[in-house]
Order: sequence, then structure tokens, then C-alpha cells
Amino acid sequence: MKKVIIVVSILVVQLVISQEEIKTNDKVFTKLENINSRKGQFFASWGWNRSSYSTSDITFKGDDFDFTLSDVKSSDKPKPLGIGFLDPGGLTLPQTNFEIGYFIKDNYNIIFGYDHMKYVMRNNQTVGINGEISTGDYLFDGAAYNFDGTYKNQTINLSKPFLLFEHTDGLNYIFIGANRFDNFNKLLHINTDKFEVNLEEGIDFGFVMPKTNTTILGNKRYDQFHVAGFGLSASAGLNLTFFKHFYIKTDFKIGYINMPDIRITEDASEKAKQHFTFAETSYTFGYRFYIFK
Repeated sequence: MKKVIIVVSILVVQLVISQEEIKTNDKVFTKLENINSRKGQFFASWGWNRSSYSTSDITFKGDDFDFTLSDVKSSDKPKPLGIGFLDPGGLTLPQTNFEIGYFIKDNYNIIFGYDHMKYVMRNNQTVGINGEISTGDYLFDGAAYNFDGTYKNQTINLSKPFLLFEHTDGLNYIFIGANRFDNFNKLLHINTDKFEVNLEEGIDFGFVMPKTNTTILGNKRYDQFHVAGFGLSASAGLNLTFFKHFYIKTDFKIGYINMPDIRITEDASEKAKQHFTFAETSYTFGYRFYIFK
């Protein structure tokens, strides 16, 4: 009986100690959460992205052509560098992301962002074509070409003399959005205010202003900024914050872009239109700060 009483007493003492430790840890985490309050903070970030795109049907319409290409494949175009696209010597040239925002609550913020993606139609692929072309003969790099005809459920090779189409100076997605911000320090038993592990999830929408490089059927190359359509996306990412202010974030975004008004020649009446989905991975560096406190 004495042994049972001793064992029970030990278990009770351990239980009390465990409860006290839990209470103490809760107090520590509550204190740290109060110290790391984000409400009222502004933030800004900048970094790089890589993106991929679904196939797309693209319609081109002008004075002497009206045709649709089916299931066109495309790629992004990071700057070719020795260490990927993270090059300190060319920070303004790769595919970049920029965001500024404000925490309206500890767990919610609003953002204004700019994703400078790049979209390149792959030349020399074979795609379906439907429509009409009546441009006559024209020269490209000193050689004569003629693609006139009525196309119905046929295929065509997307050679450069036929078409060059790429948003290489920016498939520029400019948006506003909102994010939820969740801190995982307590779950991971990180009891310091000098380091935070956070998860961000968000949605956004905005307009697309590409600078489209197009050479089509012998027309003069056209390359000007133009608001061509709209986009929307959803994202989730890991945010690691150091010393309450500095952070690095990796983000995965999926979205949809619809551009019914793409300029392709100097004649404003000649247009292209397309829509597609995209997936984007970004890596950014940022800073959180107060302006008013």
C-alpha cells in the first residue's frame, strides 16, 4: 500500500509540474506574440520568380489575316546566368516581383504588387490553325515567304518568318490583394522573439500590361506597353522573419490571365487575344516596419 501511495504521489507531482510548465510556456508564447504584434506594420519586398503556363489558343486579327492557333506552348525567359537567375550584376533584368503592404490585423494584411513575368511562344512547334491569310508575298531576312490560304483544321509550323510572339519585356501583372498570416512558433516550440516561422495564404486580382514583342506575316516589329486584360491568382508561401523586421519568403502562386486586347502591329485595329493559366514560384526579401505607432 505504501508503494502505491508513493507512486501515486510521484505521478501527481509530475502532473503538477507538467501543468506549470505548460502554463509557463503559454505565458512565454503569449508574451512573445504581444511583442511581435504586426497590426499597424507596413512591409515591402522584392525578389525573383520563375513561371510556367498552360497551352493557349491565340487569335490574330488584322486587315489581311484572321486566324486562330490552337494549343500553343510557351515558356518563361529568365536571364541566362552562371548562378541561375539570381545575379547581383543584373538585378533589374530577370523576372522580378515587388510588393508593398499593410497589416490591418496581426493575421491579415492588404497588398499592392507587381509580378514582372515573361512569356515566350515557342517557335518551331507545330500547332493547329483555322482561319484566313491574304498578305501576299513578303520578305523576311532577305527571303520571300507566302502563307496565304484558307486554313481549316490544319497544322502549321510556327517559324519566325511566320510569327514571333512573346511578352519578353514583361507579362506585367499589377494587382491588389489580401493575405492571411499565421505564426507557427508556438506549434514548433520556438520561444524567441528574434525568429518567426509564418505561413501566408492570399488572393489577388488586377490588370495585365504586357510589352509584347510581335513580328507577324511580314509586318514591322511592334513592341509597346499596353493594358491588354486582367488576371487573378491565389498563393501560399513560407515567411521566415528575423529580428522582428527582416524576412525572406518563398511563395507558390496559381492564377489565370485573360488578354482580349493585345497590340501586335502599329495599326491599333490589329489585335491578338488569348487566355491561359499560370504557376509561379517566387523568392523574395523584405522588411517590416512602422510609420505610425
